[in-house]
Amino acid sequence: MSAATIDPSVYIAPNAVVSGDVTVGAGNRILFGAVVTTEGGPVEIGSDCIVMENAVLRGRRRFPLRLCNHVLVGPHLYLNGVFVEDDVFLATGVSAFPGAHIERGAEVRINSVHVNSRVLRDAVVPIGWIAVGAPAEFFSPERYDEYWPKLKALDFPGTVFGIPRAELTMRKLTAGYLEAFGAHAHDTVVGEAP
Repeated sequence: MSAATIDPSVYIAPNAVVSGDVTVGAGNRILFGAVVTTEGGPVEIGSDCIVMENAVLRGRRRFPLRLCNHVLVGPHLYLNGVFVEDDVFLATGVSAFPGAHIERGAEVRINSVHVNSRVLRDAVVPIGWIAVGAPAEFFSPERYDEYWPKLKALDFPGTVFGIPRAELTMRKLTAGYLEAFGAHAHDTVVGEAP
């Protein structure tokens, strides 16, 4: 596994984790409890981004994670295999999954952007709403009957786990994750206090 490349101007909180093929550009701040890691694919963070407390950022084999410049990543957020352009605001608790693309200047307020979805430039996803599709349509949670067929067509299990929905079992899912997460079994801790 590749070691992280971190610009000397970056601040990483003492209990944050940066692991694997991760590149962190100038001026970034990775705050307490944040995790920036690979799951078979690289993570690239541009410059002047803020990754707040307890956020999780993962790169995947088919979907590297890339934050461009001047991105605010809110606390308790989960980004997995996502491309985020410049000047984006991602609020507390946002979840975005492999293949998602958030264009320049977008604001994704509290809640989610889904797999293979694209939030267009300068768009605002309202608090508690779900963004589905490319380009994304926004749905309030109670509109489940409207967004579920669109969400199902985006093939979450096939995209995230590489397993067709009809063949997905927990045994197959956990086997894949056990292999992916086992890649970190021999990571070396760098910069640990004596």
